Parts: sequence; C-alpha cells; structure tokens
Amino acid sequence: MATQMLKSPTFFVGAERQRHNLENFQRREQQLAEAYHKNKPLCFSARGYQKTHPVKARKGHRDADARLEAPLVLGVADGVSQIEDFGIDASELPNELLKYCEEIGMPQLVPGNATAADSYRGPIPLVRDAFECTESLGSTTLVLAVLDNSTRIHGKLHPMIAVISIGDCEMLILRRLHGRHSQLVPVFHTEMQRIDGHVQTPLQLARVDDRIDPDFHEDITIEVIEKGSAVHCVSCYEGDIVVMGSDGVFDNLFVDEVADLCNSVLPPGRTLPTHEALLGHLSKRIVEASHAKTERGLNGQFPEAPIGRGGKTDDTSCVVAEVVEWTEAHAKAWAPRKRRSPFRDFMSCGTNCAIDDEELDEYDGGMKPHGYRNPRVGRQARFGTVEGDEDEETACSIA
Repeated sequence: MATQMLKSPTFFVGAERQRHNLENFQRREQQLAEAYHKNKPLCFSARGYQKTHPVKARKGHRDADARLEAPLVLGVADGVSQIEDFGIDASELPNELLKYCEEIGMPQLVPGNATAADSYRGPIPLVRDAFECTESLGSTTLVLAVLDNSTRIHGKLHPMIAVISIGDCEMLILRRLHGRHSQLVPVFHTEMQRIDGHVQTPLQLARVDDRIDPDFHEDITIEVIEKGSAVHCVSCYEGDIVVMGSDGVFDNLFVDEVADLCNSVLPPGRTLPTHEALLGHLSKRIVEASHAKTERGLNGQFPEAPIGRGGKTDDTSCVVAEVVEWTEAHAKAWAPRKRRSPFRDFMSCGTNCAIDDEELDEYDGGMKPHGYRNPRVGRQARFGTVEGDEDEETACSIA
C-alpha cells in the first residue's frame, strides 16, 4: 500500500466531473473576534521554500509548484503533474496565476489606497481576474491569503485574513493565546477539496485544449472559482504565524507536527518581529520533515502520515509568514500607481457575510490572544469618541 502511494501522481480532473461537485466544496465562513490591540494596519513578513522530492527529481520531473510572498498577499499553487504527459509545462500556469494575483491584489490592498480606482472586492474576484489575465495551458490547485486592512468594527480598524482555497493546498494559522511566553497553537485550518475524496483528484483551476479534455471551456474554471472555492474570513493579530503548503506538506505532516516545528524554531518569549531568514529556515524544516515521512525508519517501517504510512513523494512547497505592523517602509516600497476602474468601494461582500452584533457575540472567545479586551467595555475611555464612529461597520469582503 505504501509503495503504491509513493508513486501516485496528481491526475487531471475533467470539466464535467468537477462541475458536479462544486456545491459540495463551496464554503463561505467567517471566524471573527471583536477584539483588537492597536488601531494600526498589519501585513505579512514571509519566506518560503520548495523542493522536488528526490525520488521525482531522479526521474527528471520538474517542480510544478509556485509560491507568492508579498506583504499583503500570500499564495501556494501546485501544478498538476499529469499535464506534462501532453507536452505542457505544468509549472507555467501556477506561476503565471500567482504573478497576476500579486500584480492585481497589492495595489488594491495597500493601506490608505481605498479609492474608487482600486477597491478590493474580495478573494474570489481577485482570483477570477488573475486567471482571466493568464494565457498558459495547465491545471493547478491554489490557496491564497490576503490581508485586508479595510475592515472596521464600530469605526475601529480590524485587520482580517481572507483565504480562498481550490483543491488540496492548505493553510494553517497559529497564535499564542496566553501571551508571548506561551506556545503557538493552531486556531484556524483550511480543508482539502478532493473529488470523491481521492488523493489524486483535487479540485482544480484549468485551461486545457482538446488533447486533454474536449469538453473544456474557460467558463467552467470561472464557475469553479465562483461556486466551488472555499472562502474564509479570519481575524488576525500581530505575531500570528501563517503556514501555507502544497499537498506534499499536509498529506505527510499532521497539524500537531507542523505546530511542533513552529514552536521549536520560534520558541516562546522571542522578540518580534521575527527575522525573515528564520521564517525561511522554518519553511525549509517543514519541507524536509514532509519528505522524511516517505523514508523507512530504523524499524524498517514507514512513518504514519495523514494519508497513510509513507505519505507521498511529491513536489513540496511551503510559505511561512508572521503578521507584523505595516510600516512607512512598506508604504514607500509599495506606493500605488494610479489605475482606472469603474468599481466603487464596496462595504460588504457578495456572500452576504455582513458583520452584525449577534455574530460578534457568538464568536468563541478562546480564539482571542491573551490580554485582548472587548472594545465595547470602556470604549470611550480607551479610544475617545469620534463623531460617526458608532454607526460605522464595514464588513469583510470575502466574495
């Protein structure tokens, strides 16, 4: 069983087969805490690492993974290897897709640039627009996270991470819930999307020709983005750690193993922000630990993995990010360029996820970092009263 799993590639999934499963995969969820520390914008400090599994490298396979590590947009895309059987470079579409996610998303998300020319409309329009800009043939899975600093609750800034996933790349958020001297613990984890639950057939974004799928039309891929994607909107805080990975990471490592690696490299009590080189070291450790699951131990047995003993040999990519304060240096480096767009600054998303008091009260307070307080308690004493704040509630855009 283990040997058979080691050789399993990722298969291309035809258009009609994907279409029939979209309703089962769609998620539109929020994980919202009505708590904040300081009224300041946040961003990602990120570094990644990727490596083709040695077994695949010896056979001449090319690395089809792609990564995006921008201050306000993170991404991992995993190209479908079976595409190469038809003479198509499986790495082209994932790299091109993430390039356009950065080019389109960053100008929209830069704090202070909330103008009619560049209004952020949520991760679904972002991925759709990016895909429509691409030209490469191929097929890929995707997880993308955007840090949205436009959300306000009762007039106060409340940064959120909007996550969109299509297929079996995953994202994990870890937080020190009991102060900076406590361990990092998982507080959010996306789910894989696989057709009929099969390891080799994830939901995919594709552009192919008649050689591969005579029934393919790009409208089907747009339908996958709009109707099949899993979208989550999550509160974020300075010091949070975000781990993104291809299926080569999360098929081989359990979540608690990823958390243990994070705590070993980023122990409690450290001074923030973390140096980017250390984040890169952690991402490399995670990839190496993933590959180690495919090797026999001293007892001659394969280690346990989420998909079974021995895991899978695969291109493996990982991005590790820390949520940090958006600084003047970031603003200068990412100064927006003027662009023309007909869209206005939307205050709610297309999935009817407007934040209201009832939803805020239902949030699990155990997810809040240590020391955070409800802003409604002594609000005027803590922040002062600003005219018009009481009625200003801008919802997170996750459409």
